[in-house]
Amino acid sequence: MDSTPVNWEALDALVIDFAKSEKLIEDSFSSSPPPPPSSSMSSSSYHSRLIIWRIRRSLEAGDIDIAMDLLRSHAPFILDDHRLLFRLYKQKFIELLRKGTVEDRDSAIACLRTALAPCALDAYPEAYEEFKHVLLAFIYDKADQTSPVANEWSERKRFDIAGLMSSVLRAHLHAYDPVFSMTLRYLISIHKVYCFRQGIVSPISDLTQRLLLEERDPPATPHESLYEAPPFDEVDIQALAHAVELTRQGAIDSLRFSKGDLFLAFQNELCTMSLDVSMLDELVCEYCVYRGIVDSSLASASASDMQTVSEPKVNQPEPGYCSSRNCSLEADSGANKHSDGEASINNTHMDASPENNADVSSRQGVDVELRYACEPMRNHEDCSTSGLHQPENPRVLQRHRTHGTGERSKRKRWRGRHDDQGLIYGVPFDLRSKQELSTTTLFSSTYISNEQEGPGRPSMLDINSREDKYDIVLWMKELASQGMAAEVVEEVNAMDPNFFVQNPMLLFQLKQVEFLKLVSSGDNSSALRVACSHLGPLAARDPALLKPLKETLLALLQPNEDALGKGLPLHALSTSLQVAIGRRLGIEEPRLMKIMKATLFTHNEWFKLQMCKDRFESHLKIDSLKEVNTPLLTAAAMSNSNADSSALGSSQVTISSSTKISEDGSSPTQVSSRDVVCDENAILKVMEFLALPRADAIHLLAQYNGNAEMVIQQIFA
Repeated sequence: MDSTPVNWEALDALVIDFAKSEKLIEDSFSSSPPPPPSSSMSSSSYHSRLIIWRIRRSLEAGDIDIAMDLLRSHAPFILDDHRLLFRLYKQKFIELLRKGTVEDRDSAIACLRTALAPCALDAYPEAYEEFKHVLLAFIYDKADQTSPVANEWSERKRFDIAGLMSSVLRAHLHAYDPVFSMTLRYLISIHKVYCFRQGIVSPISDLTQRLLLEERDPPATPHESLYEAPPFDEVDIQALAHAVELTRQGAIDSLRFSKGDLFLAFQNELCTMSLDVSMLDELVCEYCVYRGIVDSSLASASASDMQTVSEPKVNQPEPGYCSSRNCSLEADSGANKHSDGEASINNTHMDASPENNADVSSRQGVDVELRYACEPMRNHEDCSTSGLHQPENPRVLQRHRTHGTGERSKRKRWRGRHDDQGLIYGVPFDLRSKQELSTTTLFSSTYISNEQEGPGRPSMLDINSREDKYDIVLWMKELASQGMAAEVVEEVNAMDPNFFVQNPMLLFQLKQVEFLKLVSSGDNSSALRVACSHLGPLAARDPALLKPLKETLLALLQPNEDALGKGLPLHALSTSLQVAIGRRLGIEEPRLMKIMKATLFTHNEWFKLQMCKDRFESHLKIDSLKEVNTPLLTAAAMSNSNADSSALGSSQVTISSSTKISEDGSSPTQVSSRDVVCDENAILKVMEFLALPRADAIHLLAQYNGNAEMVIQQIFA
């Protein structure tokens, strides 16, 4: 499966917004802990989501009284709705009986008399029958799986009512998840459907299956007064139904609940999909460290501090903290190695990292031994007495360190989830043992240790410190994003003269930038020297580079314009350079990058099959993720960009032909070679009557000259 170029700056913005919305990061220079979210963010969406999580947790645990107290304090309108109140009282009755004591049985009878029976009279038409049915729980034991009320005894009921309450509360309190969380749900769900329909094995299935769970919250049902709502546009109904995999009636009910607001209905349905938030936090932290948003040392320190305070054992990390695995690996593998000289190493850290020293002294009860076993070795190579791991070019490395010190102060500190740490929000309790990923798995899958690299693995420098590696990679990325191509080439060649031999495409793109920068400054003679010395020979070895070389030289015809500023994607180039240099240093690209590349590709392909534009992509910022300008890069990159832009837009007329269908690889049948014009109303009619996806409806219409009535007659004949 191919991948789609991604606008990493747009993804950075989405990820940062997610991390800030969930209070996962804080400024690195903050010396005091942030105020509790419940006091400082009482009116925010974060606070509302936290209240919903606590209510959900109580319901899933069977603590109905606690959940009702929270509802009474924060969402009393729920208890005014007798439909929901009846379900709560019914579950409370079952939970009292489940306890099995005489006192609880008496309490269950009192609940029947004073609450459940009166509420059943006006909750909804079927409520009184349900009330009489649940009385059988007095007769049949909870262990009897063949009883008429086995379903009422099932603990699955807890999760159903918890999910229903979450859906209702989310919509009424406007406590929607951050955009990035919803975007991931949507892209992964399309990715799964596309792979299934095309018979393709997903290259990221191990990630998507664990991240997006099969479980969904029950949808919030509209009030009876909304059933008389005017009919909705069939275009909206079909768009919603196929976007979030609903039946047509389910889409209509969802639109009724949102009072006809298509995007609000879409948001409501999208948020019912269950994400493993613990794993999502890991992926986000991993990405933030890689991109320089979060300082790797501060991420490790934050995680180890919280782990030490709340969980003294290294092999039992708290969920939601990004670097637990890194800590546990270093502590386990280095326990014997550091046992003799532990004090000296700790003293070295204390001297080299005064901010860490102050951080330790400000916390009471922190296990210093564990703290420093978990922290990254900032000057690990300096602690070595063998001299075998000294860098080949100390001058270059020192410049990286000097630069990294200033850049690191601008990065954020990873906090993790400080509220309800043990709860994986949105995942039922009975699924957590199967779906939960320990946060100790974070770094080893992405960041390869020096011991694993081995002598045969290519390495730019013999560097042992992970922070030094990150300083190098992030510095090169920063230089490239600022258009300082000549400096990048010089520094990389100083570290590894063979790097560009193995990555000629990156050298060509960097020299393009250098050429355009010289043209913009008016130094045409130097620009031509760059073209003759580098661009020409590279294009001679790779004919695919001839076309971009010609287009680059056209900049000489427009000396008065800013050639470098005409859409050259410096951020895309800097990311490509970051990935390549990172791999040479043993740092693999983060898993979130792989997910985005694959899912954006299948999103493009899926809507080619649908022969329309995604109505929701702008709402979820998917369009901005695809905005990658590639006018002067390689021919391959340009062809990918053209392929992306050739996706058919939405219109009232869709042209279907055998040629286009064959190119998309989506034609299940042979159709006429003559183009067939399919009216949008005909497409919708076939989709509605036959409950077919849009692409299948178009293919059928193409066989019958766009005549919807003929298609329906032939199917039912």
